[in-house]
Amino acid sequence: MGKIFVITSGKGGVGKTTTAINLGAALNSFGEEVIIADGNLSTPNVGLHLGAPIVPVSLTHVLLGKAKLDEAIYEHESGTKILPCSLSIKEMSKIKKDKLYDVSKKLRKLADYIILDSAAGLGEEALAAIESGDEVIIVTNPELPSVTDALKAASVVRDLGKEIKGVIITRVQKDGLDMPYSNIKEMLELPILGVIPEDKSVRKALVRKDAVFHTHPKSGASRAYKEIAAKISGRYKPREKLSMYQSLMARFGLR
Repeated sequence: MGKIFVITSGKGGVGKTTTAINLGAALNSFGEEVIIADGNLSTPNVGLHLGAPIVPVSLTHVLLGKAKLDEAIYEHESGTKILPCSLSIKEMSKIKKDKLYDVSKKLRKLADYIILDSAAGLGEEALAAIESGDEVIIVTNPELPSVTDALKAASVVRDLGKEIKGVIITRVQKDGLDMPYSNIKEMLELPILGVIPEDKSVRKALVRKDAVFHTHPKSGASRAYKEIAAKISGRYKPREKLSMYQSLMARFGLR
């Protein structure tokens, strides 16, 4: 039985969808069966990010009872599977958001990990996604307004009785203006799963309609997402702290 991780945030524009698709891609690289599902029913972006903005059958059709779930799942060339939503405004207005919970039960039988990208904010759509998941990952930027919104999101998730896996801090610039990670951790009272640097490769990947994990595997963002995926899947091994002597030995290939 698979596990559903809901990727959410207290506000839009923090890198939630980018995190969803790259975390899914990184988990898939470990040989895990992964489905990246778009739970942002009104303004879906997963398909746009992965080169499938318009598909004949989508999650929207499944929620409307017009198609079966397996008909709406598509396989990316990397092997990662995606479940996009329709961009149609006309179809969006007819969706019953509580149906997402029923679909989530079926998704657990189809993959090891389901990464569910939720709508931004804390509205009805976001709540429907959160209630459909097993654990929640909150995405925030290292800025006080964003972290404050993340705090609100965490409170709502706890009120719904859902477990929070942790926080991913995105768009980190390390220019001395970022909010200290220790302050973010203390304010949210949650573990920090990883830190994603501000990386031009992410924008380049969007232009190429693919995950940065695929287009620029050696980029800082890709390495960070891979480390988070390793933590989630139980593969993470903390780097061994070397003494100065050991570091010198390693540098010269003597260790």
